Amino acid sequence: MSNHSVQTVSTSNDKYKVILAVFAVVAGIAAFYVLAGQSTWVRAAALVAGLVIAGGLLAVSDLGRNFVEFAKESVRETKKVVWPTRKEAGQITAVVFGFVLVMAIFLWGTDKFLEFMLYDVILGWKK
Repeated sequence: MSNHSVQTVSTSNDKYKVILAVFAVVAGIAAFYVLAGQSTWVRAAALVAGLVIAGGLLAVSDLGRNFVEFAKESVRETKKVVWPTRKEAGQITAVVFGFVLVMAIFLWGTDKFLEFMLYDVILGWKK
């Protein structure tokens, strides 16, 4: 028995839907700027209409359906995550801050030591 994955090829019809969706978004944005003399509501409605049309076109394409399925699976997986309690999150944050403080002091000390060695001992430039 073979485990070869089958790859579906998107039809040209789906490609046209995606192209039309991009065109709808561009048209909505263009209408927003062309209607600069109109009220804000008219301009916003033109922009939203372009976005809604694009969303509708994408929703009926394979790409859109795959994205919706991916989003649903992502939400389902997020619900499975065991999140830390408030106390655990505070403890982890304190450990991170403590480590950052220790590393900052270590790097400052290393910098000062190398500065002393280079300028005072090796080069003899006393401050």
